[in-house]
Amino acid sequence: MNKGRCLGLLGGLGVGATIHYYQRLARAHEEQGRTLDIVITHAETSRVFEYVEAGDRDGLAEYLLGFIRRLQAAGAEFAVIPAITPHYCMRELIAASPLPLFDIFDPLVEELKARAVRRVAVFGTRYVMESSLYGFAGDVAIIRPAADEMDCIHNTYLELLQKGVGTEEQHRSLTAIAHALQQRDGVDAIVLAGTDLSLLFNEANTSFPHLDCAALHLQRIIRGLL
Repeated sequence: MNKGRCLGLLGGLGVGATIHYYQRLARAHEEQGRTLDIVITHAETSRVFEYVEAGDRDGLAEYLLGFIRRLQAAGAEFAVIPAITPHYCMRELIAASPLPLFDIFDPLVEELKARAVRRVAVFGTRYVMESSLYGFAGDVAIIRPAADEMDCIHNTYLELLQKGVGTEEQHRSLTAIAHALQQRDGVDAIVLAGTDLSLLFNEANTSFPHLDCAALHLQRIIRGLL
């Protein structure tokens, strides 16, 4: 089988997200009769959170650039960050990166426009929810969950990061919040803005309109590589 182009995956943010991307990319290459050519580095989620909490975009960009340079040295032709919180410094990272980056927000914005979505709520870490997707969503109105709902979403996400597995109770809790946002706040869809949410939600068990950032990102990466 022929190899695809070499991809650098900046993993560790968290481990479950890295595994999710690795498995999906490997499956897509196999379906196309290609072998996946990939190198992976491991960054620390706690370090990323520290930079985001401090509002230090430049510091976070420099931290992540160290891993991207290692990916380049290992032969990567492109780089991917399979997590949304680190995209806090995406503008700075794109400007300084020695490798082209597959931005997670580009396919999301295109899908929002294609589906004429006007009001969304975001599920992810507190940093992503409070940032309104770091300003990358354009004219779409982003409705924040109530404080207790945001606490539940954020804490659930941290548990998914740490344990790498979801529970039925977590699924029920976040589904109830999604339906409340639809009924109370009139949101058109929920943006699943955290790769580890794939541990809870898939097309078969998601009962509310949604846009999965990781799924859209992976589609874009696979098209770009194959």
